[in-house]
Amino acid sequence: MSTLIRSVVPDDAEQLLSIYKSYVLKTAITFEYEVPSVEEFRARIEKTISKFPYICILEDGKIVGYAYASEFKGRPAYQWSVELSIYLAENSHGRGYGRLLYAELEGRLKKMGIKNLYACIAYPEKEDEYLTNNSVEFHSHLGFAKVGAFRNCANKFGRWYHMTWMEKIIGEHENNPDLIRKSC
Repeated sequence: MSTLIRSVVPDDAEQLLSIYKSYVLKTAITFEYEVPSVEEFRARIEKTISKFPYICILEDGKIVGYAYASEFKGRPAYQWSVELSIYLAENSHGRGYGRLLYAELEGRLKKMGIKNLYACIAYPEKEDEYLTNNSVEFHSHLGFAKVGAFRNCANKFGRWYHMTWMEKIIGEHENNPDLIRKSC
């Protein structure tokens, strides 16, 4: 079995959407109710890759997961901070692909001059068939720390879910930092 990490291109939209679809329909990991169209998903990819890294991992030539950085907030003073997202195909969990994707993403973001990584993570009051604490635990293992929480802020599948923010610092916070560089 061979694995490869590469940058996502807009033509990957259909394959990535096939992974994301199960998260929308079967989990409370994403708070979307409806699966976006391929065209909408392609537009999301195009917007992201214009500024930030968007990568995928392939197993024997097939995309089995992806991760990307996006704008944390739409103001210039926030440019050194990004929000991360990651999704793996249903049968690809537990193989270390998430760790590989985040390591690659973090390296690319450091080269851009990014200092802070954030993850906005859904979590349940009590684990259920739609949501576990696996994402919080995954991020904790990678050095993220909880920095905030919103209780009962989203309702999906007729249940209320919480959201937590996790943070990882990857750069020095010098005064007057260089502006971030183009995505690597």
